[in-house]
Amino acid sequence: MRVGRVIQGLGRIPELSKFIVIEGLIGVGKTSLCRILQREWNVKLVLEPCEDNPFLASFYADRARFAFPAQMFYLASRYAQQMGLKQGELFDDVIVSDYLYEKDRLFAEETLGGEELGLYRRFADLLRGSMTQPDFVVFLEAPTDVILSRIQNRGIVGEENIDARYLDSLRERYYDMWNGFKGAPVYVIPTTELNYTASETDREFILNLIKGWLSGVPAPTAPSPYRNQWQSQPTLF
Repeated sequence: MRVGRVIQGLGRIPELSKFIVIEGLIGVGKTSLCRILQREWNVKLVLEPCEDNPFLASFYADRARFAFPAQMFYLASRYAQQMGLKQGELFDDVIVSDYLYEKDRLFAEETLGGEELGLYRRFADLLRGSMTQPDFVVFLEAPTDVILSRIQNRGIVGEENIDARYLDSLRERYYDMWNGFKGAPVYVIPTTELNYTASETDREFILNLIKGWLSGVPAPTAPSPYRNQWQSQPTLF
């Protein structure tokens, strides 16, 4: 029997159920949810190094020219963060990340081609190892027009150049990845009607969902895993 521990805001959770990934398209609200989890539960955050990428704004303006340096920066940064997880950060109580490491290749295949994609794959294969897998992934979903509205409202420089076709293509690649993903259960949460940054009711709703998955006792309103085979696999909790 696995020994649990009491964590502020969560109650008693199983000892190894402590690494959560919040995923979703650009602007859907994944980092905002991660910061809420930090504030409410005092979790450790692992955030994507978007603000530190010196090529990102240029990439949104001219993808063909700046896709490769932007992607290689992400590859190196994400790899370094993942190595930090393997070297001891998982001894922390609960860790929440706003990205899944496997998404790096997803974005590379969306933005790169030809020799650049081949070179990226060579580097990615050299770095590929036994990455730390989360206990579960929460994939925040919303229609493209809603995401574009959220992107416009947050006003990050360079993101005004993101278009609907780019988001639609990325969404398709995400679901292709989820269809074959074996690292952890994936839970899809529609967020069109949720405003957990401003509404206490919505915030409590999504926190209860995550708390239930962490504790191994899903909330009555919780969606099932995206891939049904997780229901017949040995429990992770």
